[in-house]
Amino acid sequence: MVGVAKPILLDIPESFETERLLIRAPRAGDGAVMNAAMAETIHNLRHWLPMPWCQNLQTPAETEESVRRSSALWILREDFRFGLFRKSDGAYIGACGLHRPDWSIPQLEIGYWIRASVEGQGYVGEAVAGVNQFAFETLKAERMEIRCDSRNDRSAAVARKAGFTLEATLRHNDTTADGSALRDTLLFAMIKDQYFYHKEHGVKAT
Repeated sequence: MVGVAKPILLDIPESFETERLLIRAPRAGDGAVMNAAMAETIHNLRHWLPMPWCQNLQTPAETEESVRRSSALWILREDFRFGLFRKSDGAYIGACGLHRPDWSIPQLEIGYWIRASVEGQGYVGEAVAGVNQFAFETLKAERMEIRCDSRNDRSAAVARKAGFTLEATLRHNDTTADGSALRDTLLFAMIKDQYFYHKEHGVKAT
């Protein structure tokens, strides 16, 4: 039998590390540092992400409320938002999440954003690789997905570099972030056998 019958009973570590990052579950009190990163970066996010917090900057209190709701969803095993903290100085530099889990497979979708001041330093790729490993090795995922606007070349490059396969272009399946037009979505995916083959044979993502 495939799938996870009662995901709420899974014992899941709330943090792990990559070379430069501490990647951990949301905690009460994270709202202030997250809000500061969002304020610095919202001009980039608003073009690609339709979520309300990407279109209009939240207050620190609203972000703190969101953090605490995310913590509750983590406990319920309904969503996994990770904060990205730079190990060298503890700075909050963005987020990388595992969203829309389908425990009957299991499969999840990776989302990510990075604060503007550290763009181009490889942190997104490092975080995605770490979260993908966490999904396959800790959560026992069978399939992982990354979806992005077909015009978002930088996001698509992250998926390709992480070793994901472009499975489809979903034509006019969503609206642009501002709701003004229809858009296409790129669907990238990786399955468990692919992940472990790459790991066993030392295949590097490109």
